[in-house]
Amino acid sequence: MSEKDMNIQLFVTDLDGTLLPTGKDVPQVNIDAVQRAVKAGVTVTIATGRMYRAALPVAQAIGVDVPIITYNGALIKSVSGEIYDENYVPEDVVRDLVDFAHEHGWYVQTYSDDELYFAEHTAKAIAYEKAQVLTGHTVGWDGLKAHTEKVAKVLVISDDGAQTDERIAILNEAFAGRAKAVRSNPEYAEVVYPGVSKASALKKLAAKLRIPIENVMAIGDANNDLLMLQAAGHSVAMGNALPEVKAACEFTVGDCMDGGFAEAIERFVLHERK
Repeated sequence: MSEKDMNIQLFVTDLDGTLLPTGKDVPQVNIDAVQRAVKAGVTVTIATGRMYRAALPVAQAIGVDVPIITYNGALIKSVSGEIYDENYVPEDVVRDLVDFAHEHGWYVQTYSDDELYFAEHTAKAIAYEKAQVLTGHTVGWDGLKAHTEKVAKVLVISDDGAQTDERIAILNEAFAGRAKAVRSNPEYAEVVYPGVSKASALKKLAAKLRIPIENVMAIGDANNDLLMLQAAGHSVAMGNALPEVKAACEFTVGDCMDGGFAEAIERFVLHERK
């Protein structure tokens, strides 16, 4: 299918490395592109590993009030607060994950009822707060196990990509059938309920909005975007995307810093340029 023959009704975007540089404001060129797409009748929404509270300001900045996919698909909730779908890690699994990380000497943080918790306010915690533009709660290891209600994900932060991959393999073996770990960036191993992903959330959202999957386009750059990109009717990789992401996508656009997101909207949604 050529670019001009596509009828995109739902455009789903990753955040970090796609719509915006990590922790930065949304570029005005991207806001303008979203607004033109919305004016043309297209639903533009977000699918991110971020917590709802951290994704909300971005959705507000681009001027949409639609269901946004957060916590790697565990929570679909509109900007105005309506919950469309939620899938939490069972409380006993959260406690076991915290104990497992503690025993292995790993940094871990949890998210209970859209609040961020960590055992100690370490350099990793401080860096995360700065990048996500939010403040968490230092509660100790026992405190992490006390806040187990509505935990959408547990995050293990490593020192580098190799360590992250190793920990993901360990977690998926130790918690097979109880939780699933995925990589969202080189240092992040995100642990969610089995079956939860951006892809599963995208399918649920498209069905709720009564939009055929062939009229859905997804755009992203990282490993945790892969299933979503494969599930969408059409897929776009950022120029800065990982090689395996580019290989899985129908199209590739420019880098995040060079207007790649706006290019995707203009080419595939608005058909304004080749």
